[in-house]
Formats: sequence, C-alpha cells, structure tokens
Amino acid sequence: MHSLPVFLRLEGRAVILTGQGEAADAKRRLLERAGARIVGEDDADARVAIVSDGDAAVVARLRARGVLVNATDKPDLCDFTLPAIVDRDPVLIAIGTGGASAGLAAALRQRIEALLPSGLGDLARALFAARGRLRDLWPDTGARRQAIGKALAPGGAIDPLGFDPDVDVWLAENPEADNSELYLVRLTSADPDDLSVRDARMLALADRVYHDASVAPAILDRARADAERIAADGPPERLETGLSLWLSSAAR
Repeated sequence: MHSLPVFLRLEGRAVILTGQGEAADAKRRLLERAGARIVGEDDADARVAIVSDGDAAVVARLRARGVLVNATDKPDLCDFTLPAIVDRDPVLIAIGTGGASAGLAAALRQRIEALLPSGLGDLARALFAARGRLRDLWPDTGARRQAIGKALAPGGAIDPLGFDPDVDVWLAENPEADNSELYLVRLTSADPDDLSVRDARMLALADRVYHDASVAPAILDRARADAERIAADGPPERLETGLSLWLSSAAR
C-alpha cells in the first residue's frame, strides 16, 4: 500500500487551514463536520494542517515543525491525502487514489452512495448495542465472527443491503453458528480479481488460511489482516473453531 488508511478523531483538536477560495471553503466544511478547531499557521498546538492553495513555502515551514500536511493538488508535498467520503454515520467509507485522480475517487464515491442504504448507520449502532448478547451466544471469538459474517452476508439475516435488517429480530430467533467450517478454494490464476464473489467473501471472513506454496501473495492479501496464514501441503486434518480456508492452485 502507498499509504496507511486511518480515521483521525479531530473533535476539539486544533487543525491548521491556510489559503482562500473555493478549495479552502470545502476543506473548512469538512473539518467542521469532523469537529475540528480550525486555527492559523502560527498555532503551536496543531499537529495536522491543510494548505488549500498548495503553497510550497507554507508546507516547508509546517513540516519543519513536525506538522503533518496536506497540500491541495500537490500530492508530492502531502504527508496525507483526503479521500472521497461516503458518510453513513457511524459508518464511513473513504476512497483514496494517493492523489492520482480526485475525479476517479469522486466517481467511485457516487457509485457507492447509490448502493448503500441510508439506514446503514442504524444497523451499525444496533450491532454495537448487541455486543453483550453476541458474546453470550458465541463466547468464542472465532465462532462469533463467523456467525456475524454469515448474518451480514448477501441474503443473510441482517444483510446490510437487504430489506430492513433488524438485529433484534435476528437474535430473538436464537441463531446458531457452526463451531467450525472448512471452505475449499481452487485458484485458477494469481490475480485476485479472478476470485469468484463467494470465494472473495469467504477469504475476507476466514479466521485462518491454509495455503500451498504456489498461492500468490496478492491472493493472501485479500484475507483479513488478523487472519492466520499457514503454509501447508494440504487441507488441515483437524479443524479449529471458526472458519478455515484451504487455498491451492489449479495445478495441484
């Protein structure tokens, strides 16, 4: 990755904003939505700055003080870039291109906006409120992750793109998840874009990924960052709790 995507909590924090005009106004609105306290270049408390006119001299002065800087339309001067945002509070989707094309990021945001229902934030809050009940039903972390993943999957009980997903109704039905499951994926290429929709979804849900030596790193990168990667000559003989995958090339 060219950058590490992060979400900064700016409520009440000082953020420098310099420059005038339309670009500065847009950045001001964005910072105000995040609750930032907008200050000038000389504020000593600020650790983040947006230079809306891309002034290289201002960027140099701020960087010399250890301030992280975004310079509008100057990706080479940026310590961080500002993504296009889909806001379904508390769900935020950020789309970045590393400064390569703001237009592409905006076009993707528009597509995603049309896909995601306005009530997605309500679903997130309901899942947060149900954490205790979820732990009671599935004390094991892997089993709990698997159960939630199945319920949120396309056609699942609380599919976020489905009709009126209701966490209370789902849990009232006393759902049960398998303690363990093994899913087999036979790869046809080293390109992750060739994965089927189901294979890609299962790879993203897996607690551990068993794979032979021929599996490309680009495929393994599609698994969760905290999923265990295990090089093996074949599928596991004994399954642990949660969802496991066996990845192999078509040649094996």
